[in-house]
Amino acid sequence: MKIGQIHKFLVTSENPSTLLNAARTATASLASYLVARLFHLPEAYWALVSTLIVMQSTLGAALAVSVQRFAGTAIGAAVGAATATYFPGNIWVFAIAVFLLGVLCAVLRVERSAYRYASITLAIVMLVTRAASGWLIAVHRFFEVSLGIAVGLVLSAVWPERPSKARL
Repeated sequence: MKIGQIHKFLVTSENPSTLLNAARTATASLASYLVARLFHLPEAYWALVSTLIVMQSTLGAALAVSVQRFAGTAIGAAVGAATATYFPGNIWVFAIAVFLLGVLCAVLRVERSAYRYASITLAIVMLVTRAASGWLIAVHRFFEVSLGIAVGLVLSAVWPERPSKARL
């Protein structure tokens, strides 16, 4: 691959990074982390990570997919809590659960983003060793991720990104 070809993948005129985007993303991620800490959520960084993901889209695009993310997080937390209770840290059960989550999401006809979030939440709840019960961990993950999604959406609505001149 030539340098000119790599340049085409890295440099864009359609959706460039901007100082405004950086400021919005930093503000939203800080806000979600502080709110999660305010509610004494044990792993507040999951709120921050979720906000970072939401802030990469416009409000119109983020709103629709965020509903799927909420649903996927709830499904993954529930399945993760159940499997972590009976099979903590078992990678074989995890793989089966990921497959069954895919089947469930297909039956429910939800978007792949819901399945992706369900699988990620399942992995966090089931495979990360902690002293707390699987159900408590699942509840915490659901609230941390949901809080991050909500803060990202609110900030996107209150402080919308304006199209750059390069896109006009």
